[in-house]
Amino acid sequence: MSLRQTYRLWAPMYDVFLKPATRSARAKNLAQLGRLDGLNLAVIGIGSGLDLDWLRLHARPAQCIGLDITRAMLNKAQIRRRDCPFPLHLIEGDAMQTPLASGQFDYVVLHLILAVVPNPAAVLAEASRLLRPGGQILIFDKFLHPQQKAPLRRFISPLLGLLATRTDVEFEPLLAAHSELTCVRDEPLLARGWFRGITLQKHPINQHPINHHKD
Repeated sequence: MSLRQTYRLWAPMYDVFLKPATRSARAKNLAQLGRLDGLNLAVIGIGSGLDLDWLRLHARPAQCIGLDITRAMLNKAQIRRRDCPFPLHLIEGDAMQTPLASGQFDYVVLHLILAVVPNPAAVLAEASRLLRPGGQILIFDKFLHPQQKAPLRRFISPLLGLLATRTDVEFEPLLAAHSELTCVRDEPLLARGWFRGITLQKHPINQHPINHHKD
C-alpha cells in the first residue's frame, strides 16, 4: 500500500488520535517561529492541518504553503483554512520531491513527516532546498539516537511503516549529509524524549550560520 493510500484511510480518524496526543508538543515547537510578520512559511506534510490551530492564533506569515500527498487530508485542512487570517495555499504533492521553487521560504516546518516517508533523507534535502540562507527548519518527530538499541522499535518498524509510520529513524545521520545546516536546538518534547523538537539553521557552505532574529 502506498503512502498516499495509507493516509487516505487514516484521514477520517487522524485528528481523533493525533490532535490530543500531540497538541502541546506541536505548540511548543511552533512557538519557535515567533510572529512571522512579513516572512514566508512552508508546512511540508501539513496533513489535516493540526498545525493551523496554533498558527492562526499566533503567527501572521506573509505567505504560507501547506503541502501534503493525500487529497483526503488536504480536504480536512481546507476546513481549517477558513479561519486563517493570512494567505494559505494548500498543494497536493510529494514531500520527497515538491513542486515548490528553491530558496523562497524563511521557515519550513516538518512535523511528523521524516519518520513517515520512505526516504527521510530526500525530505530533509527538499526542506533545505526550499529554505533561504539564514532560514530555519523546525522538526517535530520521533527519532532513535545513533547506536540506541531499542530492539522492539527496530523490529516492528517494517510492519508499522506499512501502516502509518516508522520507528527506527535516526536523525543524526540525516543531518550529517548537510553541511549547510546547523542544529541550533534539540529538545525532548514527548514520550520521554523519543519525540524531539529540533531547529536547523541554513547557512552558506563553509560559513557560519546567519543569525535570524524574531520579534
